[in-house]
This record gives sequence, structure tokens and C-alpha cells, in this order.
Amino acid sequence: MVLPSSVWRIPAAFGHGITFGERMYVVLLSVASELLAFAAIGLVARWGEVFPRWVPYLGGRRVPTTAAVVPAALGAAAVTFVFTALTVVSEIRGTTIRGDELPSDFPGLAGGWEGAWFHLCYTPLLLWGPLLAVLTVGYHRRRRGAARRAAGA
Repeated sequence: MVLPSSVWRIPAAFGHGITFGERMYVVLLSVASELLAFAAIGLVARWGEVFPRWVPYLGGRRVPTTAAVVPAALGAAAVTFVFTALTVVSEIRGTTIRGDELPSDFPGLAGGWEGAWFHLCYTPLLLWGPLLAVLTVGYHRRRRGAARRAAGA
């Protein structure tokens, strides 16, 4: 979901007229979004249920369900709001998410292959929040069911 937007954003950060600070912001934004997206894998992987052995003090212990579900649910709500709700409203209104008029060089307004490439890379972000919510609910149900089976045994 996140990788295509980073693939589009990183080369754009090194275009003409981009300051060093803007480049660093774009690179750090891309790295941070990839790391957060990777954290969602913990909702389906073994290391999301039991801390890996190499983690000091916690290795081998069960991950508390709420320690995974609460941040994932908050993240799903935030990402859904930012990338799904605000993006759709912005596209309909033709403004930025802050309400400013779109600049004339906004990539989504470009025609031809440039506009198609932009939309191809950024459209998957619309699904990031809702799919993270589905993973979160599935994780919670799976862990709750495992806890019930353990308590009943």
C-alpha cells in the first residue's frame, strides 16, 4: 500500500528547486511511512503475538493484546481520515487538505503519463487505513479466541 507512493515521492524530492530541508523531509516521511506499514505485519506474524527472543526483558513473552490493538486501531483511524476521507474531499473540492487552492504544478493535475503515474502510485494509500482496520479486528478476534481457549483448558 505504502511502497508505491514512496517510489513516486523519492525521485520527486531530488528535482530542481527542492531545498535540502525539503529533501530530508520527503526521505524521512517515506522511511517513516514504510516502517509504520511494516509494523502492521505484526498483526499477522508470530512476532506480533510473542516478542522475539532478542528483545531485552520481553523476549519470549506474549505481546499484550491491547498493546497491539490500541495503536493499530488509532493508526487505522488516523490513516483512514488523512488518506481516505481528506483525500477524497480534496479531490472533489480541488483543494489541498488544508483548503488552499491546488498549485498549478500539482502532480494530480498533470495530464498524460505523469498524472497516470501519480494516481497509480498514490491510489493504494486510500486503502491503507481501512485494510489496517480489518487486520486489527482480525488480530483482536484471533487473540481473544486464543485467550478463551487457554482459559478453558
